Amino acid sequence: MNENNIPWSQPGWHALAYEWIRTELKRCAIPIMGEIEQPHFRPWSTVLTVKTAEGLVFFKATAPCFGHETALTAFLSGFAPQNIPQLLAVDLDRRWMLMRDSGTPLRRFIRRTRSVQRWQKVLPIFAGLQKGMASHQAELLGMGVFDRRLAVLPGLFARLISDESAMQLDQEDSLTTAEYQRLGAFIPGFTSMCARLAVSGVPETLHHDDFHDGNIFIQDESIIFTDWGESAVSHPFFTLVVMLRGLENSLDLQPDAAELDTLRDWYLSQWSEYGTVTGLRPVARLAEQVGLVNRALTWHNLISQLPESLRNEYAIAVPSYLKDFINSIEP
Repeated sequence: MNENNIPWSQPGWHALAYEWIRTELKRCAIPIMGEIEQPHFRPWSTVLTVKTAEGLVFFKATAPCFGHETALTAFLSGFAPQNIPQLLAVDLDRRWMLMRDSGTPLRRFIRRTRSVQRWQKVLPIFAGLQKGMASHQAELLGMGVFDRRLAVLPGLFARLISDESAMQLDQEDSLTTAEYQRLGAFIPGFTSMCARLAVSGVPETLHHDDFHDGNIFIQDESIIFTDWGESAVSHPFFTLVVMLRGLENSLDLQPDAAELDTLRDWYLSQWSEYGTVTGLRPVARLAEQVGLVNRALTWHNLISQLPESLRNEYAIAVPSYLKDFINSIEP
């Protein structure tokens, strides 16, 4: 993404988007009842909303760095339509989606009740979707979903840390020079971690790399998973990284809070064909460590395509995840 080519910052983009929205809603025989608004604007995506006779309708456009989101969402809607936003129209070339309202974010329930109980209904459905996608790796990769398979990750890790300018060395909350040197020396160790994870028996599949309670919606009795742009084909237990951090933030928990252990175990219990919860905990611990590198890669992919004027706003995410990773390793 070059300096001036964020699509929704370009002259004429809104007019084209508005025309498409109106055309598609007319095709669907859904009358518009209000003005089109833009409540969400980010360098990597934007959302427009419009009130209609059938409720609020959402339009989402995605930047090329997460360009597979549109195709992936459409693909998933064919497998689990009750758990994916209901699409009214899709333009794969322009990475546009028009969809019905998905309901209320899980986060609102979590914060209001101060309880993790609603996750018990969410996790069997999500793990079931992950298991179902394990046999579709080639299709997922073919539509541009990030390739973070365990055999590929060591090379990605080595290339990532070779980008010293992205490491923000010795800045606040970033890697120290000593930590960066440890990362450089740990390439064989990381390769070994990936190999150990690969023989755990849990199959690689679709991983949602931004799976938190703000991207999960409740509508009546349905649970809907949104925002698939950061997805990858990799180890499913990477899910735990953002999921647990999201719960920490929603309930203002300490990293050793019992609620986090409970949520982790609920997720692991969905993979009982690969071991007991007790037996899978070491696999989860390893996946959470490797998953920190995967998360850094996702941010690096985004930041490297941002306009120069915006990179500093988000740059700390890459070294921050790598800092957490290297400090999770026993000296």
